[in-house]
Amino acid sequence: MGTAEAQDFAAQRSRMLAEVEATYAETQRETGFAAMSPAVRAALGKVERHRLVPREQLGAAYANRPLPIGNGQTISQPYIVAISTDLLAPKPEHVVLEVGTGSGYQAAVLAEVVKQVYTIELIDSLGRTAAQRLTEMGYRNVEVRIGDGYAGWPEKAPFDGIVVTAAAPRIPPALIAQLKPGGRMVIPVGGDGFIQYLKLVTKRADGGTDERDIIPVRFVPLVPGPR
Repeated sequence: MGTAEAQDFAAQRSRMLAEVEATYAETQRETGFAAMSPAVRAALGKVERHRLVPREQLGAAYANRPLPIGNGQTISQPYIVAISTDLLAPKPEHVVLEVGTGSGYQAAVLAEVVKQVYTIELIDSLGRTAAQRLTEMGYRNVEVRIGDGYAGWPEKAPFDGIVVTAAAPRIPPALIAQLKPGGRMVIPVGGDGFIQYLKLVTKRADGGTDERDIIPVRFVPLVPGPR
C-alpha cells in the first residue's frame, strides 16, 4: 500500500472516529457513555478496518455501518464495536471471549485493550480468513476457534468479559457459566424478526446475573452448531 493510500485510510478513520463520537453523544442517555473511553478511542483509531473487509467493500471500509462479508454475515458497525467494548469495562489484564469472529474486527479492537482474546466462529471459511488476517496485522493475543458459540470455550474459562456479535433468542447458559463473578457480558438478544436489544449482563458473586437493556440493535442471528 502506497503512502498516499495509507494517509487516505488514516483520514477516513479520523472521520469515522468523529462519527462514532457523535453517536455516543446521541445515545448517552441509554448507554451512560457521553464519549468513548480513551483506550477504546485509541483502539478504534488504530485498527485498520480496511484490511478486514472484502475487496469490493474497501470504499466503505470506514463508514459507520455494518458491511457484508459473505456467508450472510456482516462486519459490525464501528459504533457498536466501540460501545460493546466500553460496556465490558475492559482492563489491560483481562481475558475476554468473543462469540462470532466474523471479519475479526471486534477481536482486533478487543486485542488492543485487553491481555488475551479467545474468539469462536461457526463458519469455517470466515474463521480461517479472520485468523490469517489478524496474524498478518500482528495480533499475537488473539486465538480463533471454529465451533459452536452457544457452547463457549470452557477450556479457557472463566472470562473477565464476553462479547457476543450475533443475536440469540435468549442468553446461552454456558456463557453465563463461563463468566467470572463480577464479569460482564454484552450480547444482542431477540429472535429473528423481533426487536433485539443489546444487553449488559453482570454476574454477581452469588452466581446470579443482573441484566440491563442498552439500545435496540439489528444483528444477524447466532446460529447453533450441529448437534
